[in-house]
Amino acid sequence: MDRTLHTWLDELAEAAEADFEARNKVRDKALRRSRELIRLCSQAIRAAHRDRWDEAMALLAEADAMAAELQELSGPHPALFYTGYTQDALKEWVEARLTLALVGNRPLPIPAEAQVPYSTYLNGLCEAASELRRRCLDCMRREEMGEAERLLAAMDAVYETLFSFGYPDAITGGLRRRVDQLRGVLERTRGDLTNSSQMQRLLAALERAEA
Repeated sequence: MDRTLHTWLDELAEAAEADFEARNKVRDKALRRSRELIRLCSQAIRAAHRDRWDEAMALLAEADAMAAELQELSGPHPALFYTGYTQDALKEWVEARLTLALVGNRPLPIPAEAQVPYSTYLNGLCEAASELRRRCLDCMRREEMGEAERLLAAMDAVYETLFSFGYPDAITGGLRRRVDQLRGVLERTRGDLTNSSQMQRLLAALERAEA
């Protein structure tokens, strides 16, 4: 083999090895951060549903820091930033932030604040709207019908907005499937709220008749 070619191939292999090794280390770190971010977001949503708001906000603050670290880590490597596990974790983060905002009746963070693609943000918004069903049912059990109606209206508004996007899954990240699932969740919640309201009115009428 020509000595010049042999030297060139050795240098090529050495450079490629260094590049692959560096990116593999970033990938391993991104995977760990993604798993940790998903865990924190799940715990924050659970705490909010249980009205443990101090705990929920503390967990969300941890999630914010973890998301920023994940974005900083994977940002210089588009193949890693846009890969499934990174965007899934960021979607869960968006879902947690929006769920806590919707449940707490607070202003919603905008996509520019989250620094995620619109497809990731909208999928997170869709899942946050679905998450409100649990809160609605809890409100019905506590006979907080006004709050349940507010949450149902929020679910409805999100559905109407997301339903307007008719782009392929390759563009929206599978948004259509999630919107279809949200429609089912929305209709079940609407039916439950209607039945609960009718039952409360019936009980009130019976109480008035007995009185």
